[in-house]
Amino acid sequence: MSASIPKTYCVGGAVRDKLLGLPIQDRDWVVVGSTPEQMEAQGFKPVGSDFPVFLHPKTHEEYALARTERKVAQGYKGFTVYAAPEVTLEQDLLRRDFTINAIAEDADGNLTDPYGGLADLNAGVLRHVSDAFAEDPVRILRAARFVARFNFTIAPETLALMRAMADNGEVDALVAERVWQELARALMEKHPSRFFTTLRDCGALKKIMPEVDALFGVPQTEKYHPEIDCGIHTMLVLDDSAQHGYPLEVRFAALGHDLGKATTPVDILPRHIGHEMRSVDLLKPFCERLRVPAECRDLALLVARHHGNIHRAKELRADTLVKQFDSCDLWRKPERYAQILQACESDARGRTGHERDAYRQSAYLLRCAQAAQAVNSGEIARACADKQLIPEKIREARMAAVEQVLRAEARNV
Repeated sequence: MSASIPKTYCVGGAVRDKLLGLPIQDRDWVVVGSTPEQMEAQGFKPVGSDFPVFLHPKTHEEYALARTERKVAQGYKGFTVYAAPEVTLEQDLLRRDFTINAIAEDADGNLTDPYGGLADLNAGVLRHVSDAFAEDPVRILRAARFVARFNFTIAPETLALMRAMADNGEVDALVAERVWQELARALMEKHPSRFFTTLRDCGALKKIMPEVDALFGVPQTEKYHPEIDCGIHTMLVLDDSAQHGYPLEVRFAALGHDLGKATTPVDILPRHIGHEMRSVDLLKPFCERLRVPAECRDLALLVARHHGNIHRAKELRADTLVKQFDSCDLWRKPERYAQILQACESDARGRTGHERDAYRQSAYLLRCAQAAQAVNSGEIARACADKQLIPEKIREARMAAVEQVLRAEARNV
């Protein structure tokens, strides 16, 4: 190919997913043999600040000039980039993370696969393209996410490299925003537990999310699932939330609901005393450190605080239930209360042999919640002569409404 004639290739995930027969979300393109001036002359809009990337004038897909990278400092931003017409396609593909992402396709459908990506794709193996993999700690997170997505295995030499990166402190350079970005995407995969077990296998989990890593090996003492530890239980809960198609907020709450069990004395676990508030205390700095969005953080804190009482819902008095509704802001955010119950359902099902058990607490609590919501607070406020008593009168009316549900339930037992 003449260097003076630019050629465009589809690269990366789009090629990989097409070969796997999966839907293609986004297409990325690499242009070999061109310059920024030539791209702009064709109407492409430059958007790259670190290296030459352009948006197509009609499709708005990203087109990047073929480039090489050289590590100059720690972290995922510590690179210098060289983009020039003489950079070859093979050189550009060499800088990519995994062989399955280092396959290019030209306009005629011809594949360029210089590093054995097709063979690894067929074998279900994640293998790094070159030792430059070790220069970017985000690639550890991506490897774990791809395991969760594709259920691939990691090549032994790649896993060894990931372990070395965890040991030598390269993962310490990860910034919170990138960790959360990969974590959020991993939580939305079909089997998110594999993200965490992969990170644990390479020693990165204890550095990136030590609160989660600490759960493994801590015994579950409840009668109905003594065969699994708290870490395995959390992974089962997380996968259940994924299998039921719950949103990101619920899946993150599933991840964080039991963090306190790693620091709670074992002898008080059966009575659920203490670990809920310890989970809350651990979740707050965990969310702050990873810059977790408010919606995910708030739901996770409420699930951590209330899941024990929700599991024991039918033992609670009407006043306790109304206090729970107040704490969860049921009155303004009823949809969030429904998500709290979803996370608790997954918690109940996340035990060996209990995957298909019915969780009757949800329907029961929703009946109680609907009764409390049906109270006409405006009417009570208008009828109350002493305005300072309005909150108390509303609370009494809500408790009375819930009490009616409790009595009806008792009659039906």
